Amino acid sequence: MSTELRSARWFGTRDVAGLMHRSYLKAEGISQAAIDGRPVVGICNSWSELVNCNIHFRGLAEAVKRGVLQAGGLPLEFPTISLGEAFMKPTTMLFRNLMAMDVEETIRANPFDAIVLIGGCDKTVPAQLMGAASVDLPTIMITGGPAQPAVFRGEHISNGTDLWRYTADLRAGRIAQADYDALEAAMVPSAGHCQEMGTASTMTALVEALGMALPGTASIPAVDARRAAAAEATGRRAAGMALAGGPRPSQILTADAFDNAVTLLMALAGSTNAVIHLLAIAGRLGVDLELDRFDELSRKTPVLANVRPSGEHLVEDLFHAGGVPAVLRELGSLLHGDALTVTGATLAENLAAAPSAATDRSVVAALDAPLAAEGGIAVLRGSLAPGGALIKRSAASSELLRHCGPAVVFENVHDLAARIDDPNLDVTADSVLVLRDSGPRGAPGMPEWGQLPIPSKLLREGVSDMVRISDARMSGTSFGTVVLHVVPESAAGGPLAAVHDGDPIELDVEARTLELAIPAAEIAERLAALPTPEPKYTRGYGRLFLDHVLQADTGCDFDFLRRRPGERIEPDPLGLVGGPIGGW
Repeated sequence: MSTELRSARWFGTRDVAGLMHRSYLKAEGISQAAIDGRPVVGICNSWSELVNCNIHFRGLAEAVKRGVLQAGGLPLEFPTISLGEAFMKPTTMLFRNLMAMDVEETIRANPFDAIVLIGGCDKTVPAQLMGAASVDLPTIMITGGPAQPAVFRGEHISNGTDLWRYTADLRAGRIAQADYDALEAAMVPSAGHCQEMGTASTMTALVEALGMALPGTASIPAVDARRAAAAEATGRRAAGMALAGGPRPSQILTADAFDNAVTLLMALAGSTNAVIHLLAIAGRLGVDLELDRFDELSRKTPVLANVRPSGEHLVEDLFHAGGVPAVLRELGSLLHGDALTVTGATLAENLAAAPSAATDRSVVAALDAPLAAEGGIAVLRGSLAPGGALIKRSAASSELLRHCGPAVVFENVHDLAARIDDPNLDVTADSVLVLRDSGPRGAPGMPEWGQLPIPSKLLREGVSDMVRISDARMSGTSFGTVVLHVVPESAAGGPLAAVHDGDPIELDVEARTLELAIPAAEIAERLAALPTPEPKYTRGYGRLFLDHVLQADTGCDFDFLRRRPGERIEPDPLGLVGGPIGGW
């Protein structure tokens, strides 16, 4: 029996520990022949009946197992907590780090030689990558794929972008409640994540750009048989990685790989949430990725994907036009082609086998004829956001990208809900809506509250967009002139806490500035007079979160989970894995 495999520390020793490890595995009906000399591939499954996006993952796990067995490995599936955007309150972002810890510690403590991650819904993908990267066993990911397009009133719609559009129509009186009820019945027709370039589709695409998934797998529809075939191929590759001892995440997730992912993010006009997740994953590996790098790459990366919410099509259309490889092929000169991937080949070598061009230029534009000259996301700084803020410029109104208007301040989401449709609210189309107490500590967990609704009285007047500013996030399916992720957040003493109704706020996206246009001394005086906020949690995981969560500009990870300078990343830091049992 091989002693090179990590799993051999459990199953290859001729002592009481080895006897017990083998015996308990055999209790599952697994024979000695299935154990001898075979690499053990752990299948990390985020299936849950609380997460409709991931409800088909049992079938994907079976396909992965087939692939592992075909390549001579032993697959062992294990569950972790799962995070579903639809149900979890106040937000799945509150629990992303908890899931990452679950993934990390389960992998580290068990007899695995390689890992397959199965994720789909927004936070499951980054949580799994964060956890696996922290252990650094050979790892590969297969994602769940987008749901079938919904059909409503004869058109293909998505369950995010079009939901916001029809909700505004209902509030404005343009559709009836019966129409809205019909939308509910049609909106989510199958398993899979959101059909537009929301956070889920963005993150699954970025997994390919990072080199952590097989080429072409990100955008295969959830219900397409080719997704199961891709899962099977992923299992085969995982067994091969286990036998070879790599490549490991630390060899793949380099600074160049993150540059590639950020470049793709900008070309896809993807979700602003991806910025937080990429920063968090990089922090687990000690890769020096900063907020300003996103803006640097955005300035030289054009938008190529014509996909909602910034464009017209759905992710399934992107798949049929060539998928993520088609976009990466167009971006070739802007990418680090020598970045290593899970295939064992470089990104450039993988793309050389991809189609030479996109099959539908209405979905994927050419690099020399882009949809927009600069990427979808811009980083703003100024007196209102000294640590940075984001705007999804590709989904904003061009006439509002430079704007000055008086603030209308909402203290928290409850205040917003109570007053936004008050006919006496002192607001005009020129006003700047401000929401605070919605960041990592304030909300807590930084929910997707940033797309503040347009006041209904303005909707009825024909107003469709306004400048909105908060320390919250917004769904990647959302749109509008929305400034997000303001750092520091108001609950951490950021200038957002100092804004008063009527204060002039100046936004200039071209200049990358966001200013509270009052004297700096007055801002400081207002902040100094504010009371210290009471913590929202006093015990349990919530208190752990409040005590250790970082701000959005460093990914909202826990301070003690980021890699420290000089710290080694290794699966078995204590040298006890697979060793003596019990208290020996």
